[in-house]
This record gives sequence, structure tokens and C-alpha cells, in this order.
Amino acid sequence: MTVAKRAHAYPQASLMAADLVNTAVARGPARIAIGGALRLARKRDAGAVVAGARYLLREDLVRASLLGLDDLASTTVARDLPCVDAGTSEVTVRRLLAAGAPLVVVRDRRGPLGAVAARGAPPAPIPMAPRVARRLPPDTRALLESIGRRAAAQGACAFLVGGMVRDLWRDAEMTSADLDVVVEGDGPAVARELARELGGSVVEHRRFLTASVQAPRVGRIDVATARSERYESRGALPRVMPAGIDTDLRRRDFTINAMAVELHSGAFDLLDPLGGRADLTRRRLRVLHPLSYVEDPTRMFRAARYATRFGFVPDAATARAQTLALRLAPYAALSGQRIAAELERILAEARADVTLVRLGRGGAFRLLDPRYRFTASTGRLVAALPGAVAWARQRGLGVEPVELAALALTGDQPPAVATAALERVAFVGEPLARLRRAMAEGRALVARLSETNAPSARARLLRAEAPAMLGWLWLLGDGGTRAVLDWYLGRDRAPVSLSGDEIMALGVPRGPAVARVLAELRDGRLDGRITDRATEIDTVRHLLAKGG
Repeated sequence: MTVAKRAHAYPQASLMAADLVNTAVARGPARIAIGGALRLARKRDAGAVVAGARYLLREDLVRASLLGLDDLASTTVARDLPCVDAGTSEVTVRRLLAAGAPLVVVRDRRGPLGAVAARGAPPAPIPMAPRVARRLPPDTRALLESIGRRAAAQGACAFLVGGMVRDLWRDAEMTSADLDVVVEGDGPAVARELARELGGSVVEHRRFLTASVQAPRVGRIDVATARSERYESRGALPRVMPAGIDTDLRRRDFTINAMAVELHSGAFDLLDPLGGRADLTRRRLRVLHPLSYVEDPTRMFRAARYATRFGFVPDAATARAQTLALRLAPYAALSGQRIAAELERILAEARADVTLVRLGRGGAFRLLDPRYRFTASTGRLVAALPGAVAWARQRGLGVEPVELAALALTGDQPPAVATAALERVAFVGEPLARLRRAMAEGRALVARLSETNAPSARARLLRAEAPAMLGWLWLLGDGGTRAVLDWYLGRDRAPVSLSGDEIMALGVPRGPAVARVLAELRDGRLDGRITDRATEIDTVRHLLAKGG
């Protein structure tokens, strides 16, 4: 038997970056197009291509080709990959990969030797049990544990994702009690079992492998099968296929949403393969790849909401991704209903005006029409929008906030652009006609109201107007206009004491004459010429004597 000598120094294996290279990097010309770069990557069996000094991931080139972008300059999908010297330590390379880098490029003085891709075991999970115990009520913790057990009983693994995971890591108050759960396995089957256990109902969306559970005292639980996504048209909904949790997290919009808390072990460990924790700490918003907004342009609206809600700032790569997506507008496959839904989510949040202004200044409303321009006047209308929505709600007008938002966003555009934008947000038929009329006549009506002094004349101007028009007048007008609107909506709706039958009993013939007399009495009441029932009767008799 051979025994190691005490205090003997044995050589230690110390790997350097060059020893870790497991991915080829192909060299291409600086001006190579996406299609050419993809062919080169396939020919060389390379995971990345260097075009000039810019690095292109093969997976991004595949995405771009599927979206019909073969002729676009390849540098439009370039990534800022970390680069290290050949002699860099293994520890440094592993740290870069753990922070979410898809590849670490290894180079010497002659250029790239290759790259290191994360393969094998995923990053170690991060304990979250103390945060879960501190921030979640006992009932919610018990529910999450129950979901984990229910999934395990079906041979599946369940994970908590979404906003609750963000709030837990930020150690912040929960912004919502609703739960988003991903299942490695059959998500809808877990949802059905959960609904039975909770005495709730379930609605399944088979195309997307998702289901929603509603249960008493629990709220809403969205359950999805862990899946991959394949976008085959710009702005279209993706084709989905079952996958593992790591793939599911890598299909998401932002790194801060690409985290999950496992529920099957009861330890509540956090999975963060793409550096979402670091981005939360730095208040940084980062897309997962350069074509994120091209695949789904509504992510721009989500990004603006997060920027307003959390004070996050998009990083340079995310800003470039938005520039590219807007350059490729319009998106025929992007439905107006999806845009309208994003606007409604914005309007449901505090400081919606800040979010809309951010979107406008960033050019996002060119998704409504390429000719759209966010002007200073539009900015002022949008800034007044929360006040208009609150006023309309207080007055019980029943106007939809999205209608007022549409007017604020398009009311300063040329008519052709405004109409195209409204149609793009899925306004059709009578709602579209109502909004077009408001835009066409609103400013003139504000002017007439300011020129009219008699209360009865002002009431006649406003009487036939729809709630959307009244809200638009509030947005367009100054303090005087708003005071008139408050007076009009707060007035006595039935100021005339005489009924139609009583007017006919005084000698007015049945028919249009009764309506004319009622209108005369109403105007007299509004203007102060008629103050009581006796004066109404005298007025009717006077009209009859005149032949009215």
C-alpha cells in the first residue's frame, strides 16, 4: 500500500480559460448579412461568429432567419459578450457564466480562440426560505407547499415565477396575491387537481399549455407547463412545446422575470440562470436577446411599466433591441387587441401618464402607425390623462379609460394617422366613429362653450354628447371649460316641475309641441327666468297666447 507523504507538496491542476473552450467561434467579414453569418456558423459548426469586432450568437442568427431577416446586417443582432485572455482563471470564467453570460469568448493576441458555454450542471440554487417566511403569509406558504406536493404526486416539479419572485428577492411588499406557477410536466393536469382540492374552477388554454384556477379565499393561480417558444413571424404569437424549467426561463422577456422558486422540495430555493438578481439590485432592465422586441413588440409596453413602477433603466443592449424593433415596424401579425390590453394594464397602474410619456418619447407608438409622432402637445394631453380618468370616474360617466387614452395619444395627430392608430388599437364600428367625431369636433366645441354665456345654451351644446366626448372636452379645456362641465353634470336633471300631461291639460296639443314647451321651461329654469311652478304655468299660458 502506498501512503502519501506528510507535508509533501503535490502539483495542483489549475485550469485556465483556454483549457475550458468548448465552442467554436468562426470569423466573418464585418459587413456580413445575417443569412451569410448563419451559413458560416453552420459550415464551421460554430456557436458564435465574430464579424469585425462584434460577436454574433448562432442562436440569435437562427431566430433572425426564422423571422425573415436574412438580408439584415448581422451586426444588428450582435451581443456584448464578455471576453477574457487565454490565461484567465477558471473561477473568473465560471463567475461570468453564473452571472448569465451565454458565452465567454477566450482570446489571445491573434484573436478569439473559441468560447466557453455553460454546460452540465446548472448554477447552484440560492436559499430563499427566510425571505419566504418573512414576506409571505402562512396561508400563502401553505398553498405553495401544497402545489409542490400536488405536482410531485403526478411526477412533476412545480416552480413559482413572475412578480412574486421579484418581490421576494427585493424583500418588498407583495404587489399581488395572484400566483404564477410553472410545472415541469403536465401543467393543466396539476391545475385541474389543484382546483378540485381548493373547491375552485379551472379554465384551460390548450394552445399555450396553460390553465387558470380561481378558488375561494385564494384568488387566481396561473399554471403553465414549462415550455419553449418558437416565433415564426414578427409580432405573432409563438408556437410552444413542452420543455424543462431552464429552457422556460430562457424564453422570457427580461432577466428579472427569468427567475423561479422551486416548490417540490419545500426549501424554496431560487433558480437564477441569467443574472436577474444582479439586475434587480442595479435597477437594470435587460432583455434576454437582441430580437426580444421583434418577436413580441408588446414587451416594450411591459418594459415601460417596469421602468415607472420600479425605477429601472434599460441597459444599452435593451435600448438597441427597441431601436431595431421600431425600425422593422409595422407588425402585421401583432393584433390590436394585444396592444389595447397592454394600454389597459398601464392605465390600471399608478403614474400611467409617466409610462405613456416614456413610451411616446421612445417611439413605441410608431407601432400604431409608422407616421406617428409624439409631440409636445400630445405630452401635455397625456400628462392630464390621470386627472381626466379620475374625474370621469367620480362623475359616473362610464367612459372606458382606454378610450380617453386613445384620444390623448392620437388627438394631436393628422386625421389619417389618428384614424389608422385608433383602428390599430382595435376600435371599430360605433366606438371608432365616436372617437373620430370627438377628435374632429372637440376643439371647436370647447371654443363655443367659452363664447357662450347663457346656461341653457351651454346645456344644449353638451346635452347630446357621449361620455367620451365629455372626457375629451375635459382634457382639451382649461379651468373654465372644466367648471362648465362640472356644472352641467352636477345640475338638477329634472328642473321642470310640470309633467307632459299637466302641460297638455293647460291646452298644449299632444305631440312635438309638448316637447318644445318642456324645452322652453327647462331653459328658463337654467337661466333663472323661471323659479317656481307658478312661473312655469304662467310661461305655458304666455306661449299659448303667442300661438306657441
